Amino acid sequence: MFSRKKQPPIKSLIAQGTRVEGNVQFSEGLRIDGEVVGEVRAAPDLPSILVVSESGRVEGALHAVHVIVNGAVEGPVHATELLELQPKARITGAVHYKALEMHQGATITGQMSPTAVPLLEEKPTLKLASNAS
Repeated sequence: MFSRKKQPPIKSLIAQGTRVEGNVQFSEGLRIDGEVVGEVRAAPDLPSILVVSESGRVEGALHAVHVIVNGAVEGPVHATELLELQPKARITGAVHYKALEMHQGATITGQMSPTAVPLLEEKPTLKLASNAS
């Protein structure tokens, strides 16, 4: 259904048992198996992937092109392209996405908002023919 482009490599890891307090900025790919208290943001205008694994927990906003969640997130999630919610995903906060893939068992407590998709303005509006005889 969706054409999958080559994903950037995951070069950074916040390991299980690690707790980071403060904002995190990354480029390319980041996997969170531990805990982050703060905003997690990909470098702007570059392909990026952010994975919150089953053991991962984030208290703060997530911002990336492709976001995969299978752990707990308390805060808004912003995926500029694809948001994947795996079966053990638990999100408390608003989610913003262009495309959404949600597995059975994943939960969202908050507002779901697809990003604004431009209207197809290049197509002319249709006018109904009158039935005047």
